[in-house]
Amino acid sequence: MITRRNILSLTSGFLGLGLMARARGQTKDKDNASTYKQSMKEKQRPGYTPVKTLNGKTLPFKMKNGVKEFHLIAEEIEHEFAPGSKAKCWGYNGTTPGPTIEAVEGDRIRILVTNKLQEHTTIHWHGILLPSGMDGVGGLSQPHIKPGETYAYEFTLNQHGSYMYHPHADEMVQLAVGMMGMFIIHPKDGEEVPIDRDYCFLIHNWALHPGTYRPDPSIMTDFDLWTFNSKVFPAIDSIVAQTGERVRIRMGNLSMWNHPIHIHGHTYWVTGSDGGRWAQSLWRPETTEIVGVGQTRDIEFIAYPGDWAFHCHMSHHTMNAMGHGIANPLGVDQTGVVNKIQSLLPGYVSMGENGMAEHSEHLAMANMSESNMEGMKGMQHGMQHGAGFEGPRNTLPMMTGQGQFGPLEMGGMFTVVKIRDQLVGYEDPGWYQNPPGTVAKRV
Repeated sequence: MITRRNILSLTSGFLGLGLMARARGQTKDKDNASTYKQSMKEKQRPGYTPVKTLNGKTLPFKMKNGVKEFHLIAEEIEHEFAPGSKAKCWGYNGTTPGPTIEAVEGDRIRILVTNKLQEHTTIHWHGILLPSGMDGVGGLSQPHIKPGETYAYEFTLNQHGSYMYHPHADEMVQLAVGMMGMFIIHPKDGEEVPIDRDYCFLIHNWALHPGTYRPDPSIMTDFDLWTFNSKVFPAIDSIVAQTGERVRIRMGNLSMWNHPIHIHGHTYWVTGSDGGRWAQSLWRPETTEIVGVGQTRDIEFIAYPGDWAFHCHMSHHTMNAMGHGIANPLGVDQTGVVNKIQSLLPGYVSMGENGMAEHSEHLAMANMSESNMEGMKGMQHGMQHGAGFEGPRNTLPMMTGQGQFGPLEMGGMFTVVKIRDQLVGYEDPGWYQNPPGTVAKRV
């Protein structure tokens, strides 16, 4: 007999099966699953796992009469997005983004901000609950910090979660040229579900036009570089972990776009934001999560061995120096056309007739020739589609990076999650050695 109780029982059973299928419940994952179940039972002692900032660092502090005192210096810097591309940016303490501020719920903190720029600035503590006069909006909640001045912000941290800091003065310019950072507040009573590795980074975009050395703050959509912590692949640090560890990745978005962040080989839980770590009843399994402009998102997963891609799923955001508004040459016989264009525009390189991959290969070969690989030069000059001509100065190829099986053909917001059965520290372990019979092959 079908009853409401039967239906509810069946429904909950199917829901449980669905969630188990989405998580790794197969044979090789039994150890990982047991590790996770054990971690759910254990309450972490007060304290926290320090955050690892991709390509970055944590800001040191000094204790002064019970107050944690930090010092940020706003200044112009030279920043390298990847070897071959540098720019005059603005940041804090010599970097963009600035160093991560890390503290604990209940801490009293003081942040000294010194302005070494040529224009005024402020700092807004994005998402943090504090007195109005500490909120950092120039002209509204405080006077602007003029060149050469130092201001003190002091408040008690009454929450936990993943937050950001950035100017609220000439914001369009100062954000566009790199002034931002992450602000992580750990819960005072520890984590109900322990974290083994805790990562963070900021999502941003840059208009560094070909041949230029300063970001253009007037661009709204057509950006040239898409970055995790102001680096493009392959210069972005890998995320490393040991099999079975619980990994959290905190992401903040101060770019001009929303970004669907996708991981391969895992289902993660979306567990928190600038509202703190959510109640477990609100956690949801995903493989792609949109991080909206001005938002932070925390994701957590149990590490499974391999090399796994981690990236924005907007395909233009995993490329560098994209050309915009150009004619589509796919399927067009370009024989002789490129040479004619190059007679008028030296250095011109077209997109390939059969796709962009050949264009990337040609530029890569041109870059190799710049490294005194003389034997490649003759080949380059004989190739079609403009091969052998150097691209504009200070400009990266659209697609780059080499893996153990060949070109990765990625740039921008892309990195690799490297998980190994045995791993100590945070050193990059190199490429994953796949077990025999587990690599796709030609038949």
